[in-house]
Amino acid sequence: MAERVPEQPHLSVADGRVRARYWLETGDDPRRAAEVIAGEQSSGTFTAVPGETPALKERSGARVERVELLGHADQPSLPGGMRSERYTRCLLELSWPMDNFGPSLPNLMATVAGNLFELRQVSGLRLLDLAVPQAFVDACPGPAFGIAGTRRLAGVERGPLIATIVKPSVGLSPQETAETVRQLVAGGIDFVKDDELQADGPHCPFDERARAVMAVANEAAERLGRKPMVAFNITGEVDEMRRRHDLVLALGGTCVMVSLNSVGLAGLLALRRHAQLPIHAHRCGWGYLSRSPALGWDYAPWQTFWRLAGADHLHVNGLANKFSEPDHSVIAAARAVLRPLSETKPMAAMPVFSSGQTGLQAAPTYAALGTADLIHAAGGGILAHPGGIAAGVAAMRQAWEAAMAGTAIQSHAQTHRELAQALETW
Repeated sequence: MAERVPEQPHLSVADGRVRARYWLETGDDPRRAAEVIAGEQSSGTFTAVPGETPALKERSGARVERVELLGHADQPSLPGGMRSERYTRCLLELSWPMDNFGPSLPNLMATVAGNLFELRQVSGLRLLDLAVPQAFVDACPGPAFGIAGTRRLAGVERGPLIATIVKPSVGLSPQETAETVRQLVAGGIDFVKDDELQADGPHCPFDERARAVMAVANEAAERLGRKPMVAFNITGEVDEMRRRHDLVLALGGTCVMVSLNSVGLAGLLALRRHAQLPIHAHRCGWGYLSRSPALGWDYAPWQTFWRLAGADHLHVNGLANKFSEPDHSVIAAARAVLRPLSETKPMAAMPVFSSGQTGLQAAPTYAALGTADLIHAAGGGILAHPGGIAAGVAAMRQAWEAAMAGTAIQSHAQTHRELAQALETW
């Protein structure tokens, strides 16, 4: 996708239809390509069939709501499509009646992000935005805890949840994991999570790890009057996730984590309907859905599915991250997570900033987002502090204090030793 798509207003669903916006590149006439896509994703097929009457198409067919020309290219962005001397790029908006799929997230996904990517008329296609009507939102479970519930359970009324990921990602025993958590808790951490790679391997079995870590968290709660939130990675088959969730709940835990692309929509929905704890949703694998600008998803429509399915926290990467995503995309993702899904049922979730994070990202994150309703997870940014883990936690908190007060981080460091030490290594 050579050009940045101009910022667009969020789609309206005042007429009760599901609407989706795409960036489309085609070697065909764009209006004809749009009609092919609309037919493929509703009542049509590759040729006319007797049963597709005008009345049926009016009732069930997808509508082409808008085709807006953006530009042209000499070469196709994707292989395998129709050959042409010129490829047209445009914004495409389609709409569908809810009766085509009912209030079903898996079937909605098949409709707005299904076979259309494979059509020969398509040499580039990216889903940019999605809006669903109030009736659809009302039928979905959504987050059970969201921002307010997470703050209540973590005991953090103001500012971000200062968080970290247990590192090394894998290789620690349950006892070694618990000792790392013990040091983090002693330093005043708000939130600790398993790495997405740490699940239930023989070197660190889930049950043993959960018992060892929760003994630390529960002892801290008795001593400090506030229990740090620990997100245990329960990713697995549905029955495994339910059993692991129940163990965490029985041990006094306050959060579980799943890898969304691994468990799928049906897996998250099953967990959400069973769960009594916040669901921390990891987006590992996001790159294969998004990294090509000419294929896949923007984050805004993708997170809509998972928030409707029940995710309380959603990873959005982080500013100046170790991956390939630019800062403007990270902030757009976080804003999407915070944006209400409807006027009567906001379904607010908490964005999770992670990936190569330190206190240096606190001020620009706060300035860009305009809120501290977030989880800021720093692995090496905390664990590698020259003064130790507790000093790493303190330095992250001090960086956020400066950011929210509008104080330059270097000035704040003059009176905060842990932050001053951290600035030598961050």
